[in-house]
Amino acid sequence: MLEAASENPFLTKFYADPARFAFPTQLYFLLQRVQQLLEFRQDDLFRSVYIADYMLEKDRLFAQLTLDQSEFELYCLVYDRVVETVPQPDLVIYLQAPVSTLARRIERRGLSYEQDIDQNYLARLATAYIKFFHRYDRSPLLIIDTDRVNFADDDEHYRLLLERMQEGVTGRQYFNPRSFPG
Repeated sequence: MLEAASENPFLTKFYADPARFAFPTQLYFLLQRVQQLLEFRQDDLFRSVYIADYMLEKDRLFAQLTLDQSEFELYCLVYDRVVETVPQPDLVIYLQAPVSTLARRIERRGLSYEQDIDQNYLARLATAYIKFFHRYDRSPLLIIDTDRVNFADDDEHYRLLLERMQEGVTGRQYFNPRSFPG
């Protein structure tokens, strides 16, 4: 399941005026992702494996960073009502990278509305992810430092990741890309 960010009609407006469009952007993402996950639950009898490029909890991280206190409280009321209806993942993979690497990847991706992302915002977001995953224990967690690895472009790195996943992950584990050949 791919994140359908381009379908969010508020996203480009958010990047132009974050204070004004943070709330509708976050609410749209939350409801869109819940709908995707509920559809997944209905289909799960017919498919054995689903891979999503997001987890619902990340919405709350973004909301906490972008919304003012009263908006965040309202967002949490909605979030708490809908989050209990979605299935929990069997495995979470946290692809961690320094802000400079994230910025290069954003630039390379080339989405026009992302090109002016504030570096301070990106740093706050990266810190929020680190704190979140430091406490995360709802599912097995595989943490990967992707500073020198790009699974999208390197078939060997991707193959090694698949092998590691097939070995099984319990609790919190780390996959060190520095051990990759080459």
